[in-house]
Amino acid sequence: MASEPAGTREARRSLLHWCNDLRCYGCMLRLFSSAASQPDRTPGNRLASAVTARFRKLDINCDLGEGESPAKHRALIKSITSANIACGGHAGDLRSMDQCVRIARSEGVNVGAHPSYWDRENFGRVAQELSPVDFEMLLIHQIGGFERVAAANRMTLHHIKLHGALYHAVERESALAMIYLECVARFWPKARVFALAGGHVAEAAERHGVKVWEEIFADRAYNPDGTLVDRKKEGAMLTKVDDVVGRLLAFTETGRMKTIAGSSVGINARTVCVHSDSENSLRIAKALSGELG
Repeated sequence: MASEPAGTREARRSLLHWCNDLRCYGCMLRLFSSAASQPDRTPGNRLASAVTARFRKLDINCDLGEGESPAKHRALIKSITSANIACGGHAGDLRSMDQCVRIARSEGVNVGAHPSYWDRENFGRVAQELSPVDFEMLLIHQIGGFERVAAANRMTLHHIKLHGALYHAVERESALAMIYLECVARFWPKARVFALAGGHVAEAAERHGVKVWEEIFADRAYNPDGTLVDRKKEGAMLTKVDDVVGRLLAFTETGRMKTIAGSSVGINARTVCVHSDSENSLRIAKALSGELG
């Protein structure tokens, strides 16, 4: 019998420790959490439908639990409607998940899992080769772990949004997308996925019976074909608050996104992402909340 590769053994060992920690932490939450004695403030669906044919309000989502300061975390939560919470792959642990969920609950913000490759060194931004079984295990452990923390705080798993290189891998590789969507349909049928607007996952989700909210990015530049400009290229990240808000307001009125080439491309979206680690992220989130809230 062939020996298991060292990398796979290490990954499985990490997953085992993760499960043991989760069981222990779940017990601690049940014993000491005060959430059970609080009134249920589970947020409703704050995504607004079209107000007029030419103005659409958008859900505002943000990746959290990725090492940002507590002060920044709390400030961002106040300006968004959906939180994508890191669940141990690229960042985060059980304690940070619990903290994020508690704050989100107090502010009436939806909570979702933000799984990624098991890769803290590269913050989940480097693609990896995963077997179908290992990919499904990754999803089950990270999303399932987060779901238990949310449930301990009387919150439901509202959505799932993949992180970094994994987010883009399922767009490139149809086999990975199929595994992802089948896993969501089987284990978390009530959750919706946040997926790249106009991308492969958004298109395939309906065939798998998975709800999807197509996503645009407030702080990322777009190519003329509707894809995101590579982060490594000049101009890929938008940092000026006025530019970000102006572009997004134009989008809500026209359904067209201004591209890096100066042209515009039609995109359908229900949620907009602000990255917590982007320059001026807090000012951008506050400005968007004021305009779209």
